[in-house]
Amino acid sequence: MTHRPDDTHPAYAFDNANPHAGSQHDSLARLLDPGTFRRLEETAITDGWECLEIGAGGGSVAVWLAERVAPTGRVLATDIQPQLISEVPGLTVARHDVTADPLPEGAFDLIHARLVLSHLPERHRVLSKLLAALKPGGVIQIDEIDTTHWPILTAATPQDAKAYRAYLLGLVGVLRAAGADPSWGPQVAAALTDAGFTGVDPQCHSEVWGPDSAGVALLLSNSRHLEPALLAHGLTEAGLKAARAAMTHPAFRAVSFTVHTVQAYRPA
Repeated sequence: MTHRPDDTHPAYAFDNANPHAGSQHDSLARLLDPGTFRRLEETAITDGWECLEIGAGGGSVAVWLAERVAPTGRVLATDIQPQLISEVPGLTVARHDVTADPLPEGAFDLIHARLVLSHLPERHRVLSKLLAALKPGGVIQIDEIDTTHWPILTAATPQDAKAYRAYLLGLVGVLRAAGADPSWGPQVAAALTDAGFTGVDPQCHSEVWGPDSAGVALLLSNSRHLEPALLAHGLTEAGLKAARAAMTHPAFRAVSFTVHTVQAYRPA
């Protein structure tokens, strides 16, 4: 999802028109879809539900939802740049900016957003908007991350470890400069409570990434997708090359960011 050029806040760091956007969304799907789907299954989603997928990105979650609510239900998948989302039965794709464009009130049984609200400075106002868009008793699921603790565990050399840490600092800096908060995950549950949701149920998960993991694939993709911004933020081409080499070495192991998945309900 990206912001419109005339927004007063900084533009979203990632661009679905970027040549590396496909690999980014593929890596995100490999990394996050299993956990996202496990929690969504807890909602007892079934044929006939009306669902909203905010900032659908590559569309893997939207397609999964559509497969479960069709033929009588519907999924509305929105994004500012929705060109990567496949159209399947039960799925409607729409260009939509959740910060500015209206949503129907009381329309959805389920709303899902993954790695969207942390990129929006207006996230608390958006949560109030999503509460109104749910049917009474409807469920929301917000998936976000926390990058405050994702240390490297082993590397081929101390220089490799240093290059990896420098890359992470640069990546987080670029995201923050674009108005994102990549450490917002632990605040989601409280934000949902403050917005008026009930039955708030947070879960979190972390793992260890090796050179063949989806997490490393995501970091490698991001290093190319955001390379101009990373260089402008103070990293060098040599530093990025060293970080990529460190992450793909067989000795590399690092703790992932923590994924926070929180479900809550609109009061009945």
